[in-house]
Parts: sequence; structure tokens; C-alpha cells
Amino acid sequence: MTSRVAVRVAAIGRETETVRRIELKPLDGALPPFTAGAHIDVHLPVGMSRSYSLLNSQDEAHRYVIGVYREPDGRGASRYLHEQLAVGDELVVSSPRNLFPLDEEAADSILIGGGIGVTPLLSMAKRLDALNRSWRLHYCCRSRPLAAFEDELSLHGNRVKVRFDDEQRGFLDIERQMRALPGAHFYCCGPKPMLEAFRGAARAAALPPAQVHLEDFQPVSDRTEQGGFTVELKRSARAFHIPPGKSILETLHQAGVTATSSCEVGICGECQVSVLEGIPDHRDQVLSDAERAGNRLMMICCSGSKSDKLVIDL
Repeated sequence: MTSRVAVRVAAIGRETETVRRIELKPLDGALPPFTAGAHIDVHLPVGMSRSYSLLNSQDEAHRYVIGVYREPDGRGASRYLHEQLAVGDELVVSSPRNLFPLDEEAADSILIGGGIGVTPLLSMAKRLDALNRSWRLHYCCRSRPLAAFEDELSLHGNRVKVRFDDEQRGFLDIERQMRALPGAHFYCCGPKPMLEAFRGAARAAALPPAQVHLEDFQPVSDRTEQGGFTVELKRSARAFHIPPGKSILETLHQAGVTATSSCEVGICGECQVSVLEGIPDHRDQVLSDAERAGNRLMMICCSGSKSDKLVIDL
């Protein structure tokens, strides 16, 4: 379980019509440290929490900076942060977690971001600069008015290539980039079509999995709904039937069982538990392919079971 930190909104800036930059500083004491690629969960007074990548340098111990895209079809969190949040407001955030870590030993790093997905890559670029590593960033936007963080990007000169969909024909040829630098590490964060193209390009270029890194903050759209299995809690020796249409997390919460969670859509990793017996039906966007195949961890907010019973470490 991650700890929580009280913060105050120190500044709010408008990057574009749909993107806000929000700077958070601690109410008291120091902020927990973070590494490039990390995110925090922002807990809102309206009862929601959402994950946002940190875009500032990991050397800045006095603040967290996030970028928030106003989701037109979201569930209200981004609308609150755009329309109601004000400088001076107090919030609670989680301590940073990093599910998208930077390999600092790589000889070359290629960063590929689409839209608001560029935020963790900005922090990575700062870190790679500090380490004097070789890197490039490809930032893809639909049009110039939608391009956020121009001040941040301009600091890096020709290491950054910005591509506008309405000005250039076709899409960024990710496979070509990978074949040109087969020893580089590649990072991608952006909309689902970009992530799917990134995965496909990595397969086609036969890149080793250790050199392929991606992050997706879009809610899981295919959360398991099948139910009909039993979950046994090893530590408390209690068992629960999970009915169709209910997640493990929902069932446990309704029974009064304490189980930590945050996003509840399979993207933050806060509800991760260890699996002691059984085969999970993984539906999260946190675990790697190797971790899924190992069946030793699962996210109980969205994943189900392929076996009749799961035994988890709760």
C-alpha cells in the first residue's frame, strides 16, 4: 500500500484549451522522492482518484508537476481539475509509484509520446540529459493548437521531433526507428492506436522485450464480468463467491474487507495482490507479459479467474 501525502496547489497553467499543468507542493515537510516515469494518484474531494504522470525532474524534491487532459467522455475527474480546482486548494496524493521505469544504463533511448502521453517522457528526457545519455523524443499531436508543453520541449533543441497529423501524411514509422537502432531502448505512452502500433512494430523488428517499454493510462474496457468463482483470503481464512458482474474488489469491499485501491480500472497497480493458488484472468494494464504468465500477481479491481478458486494473500 502506498502512503498518502497532503499537498497544496501552488500553480495552475494553461498549456492548451484541453491541457492544464498543475504544480503541487507539500503542506508540511518534504515530498517522497520519485524517479522518471513515475505517477501519483490524485484523490479528489468529490470521491474520485486518478493517476497522473510526473513531468518534472526527479531532482526537484520540493514539488510534483502533472499535466491533465480534459477528457470529453471522462467520469468527471479531469473536469473537476480543469473547472473547479484553484491555486491554494489542498489535495491528497499517493506517494509516487513507477510502473514505467527508465533504464539509465541504455546507450540510446527513443521516447515516443502521443498527446498527453508525453508527460512521463518529459521527466525521462530531463533525467537522460542529467546523465548525459543519447536520446530522442518523437511527440505526435493531431494539430499545432493541441501541442502542449512547448516550453519544456524547446529546451532540448533538435533532440525533439514534433509531428502534426494534419500537416504530415501518414503516421510515424515506429518499426523503421526500431530497425535503425536495434540496440536502443524504446518507450511509448499515448492513445491506444499508437500503443498497438508500437507493440506491433516491436514484434516485427524482433526487439528483445527488455528494450520495449510502454504505459497506458486508459481505463480497461474489457474488465472481466464472468464471475462464478471463489476467492479465498489466506491470511484471514475467509472465502467469497464472486458473482457475475462484480469484481473481486467490489465483492470484498461490500463484505467489509479492507483492500487497498485507487483507480479501480486496472491502470494504477494499487490493488495488486499475490496469488497463492489458482489461475487469474488478467485484464489489467500494469503487469508485464512475463508477470502475467507467472500468475503470481493480479489486480483485483478488474481481473477474474480462469480456475474455480483463487487463493490470494489478503
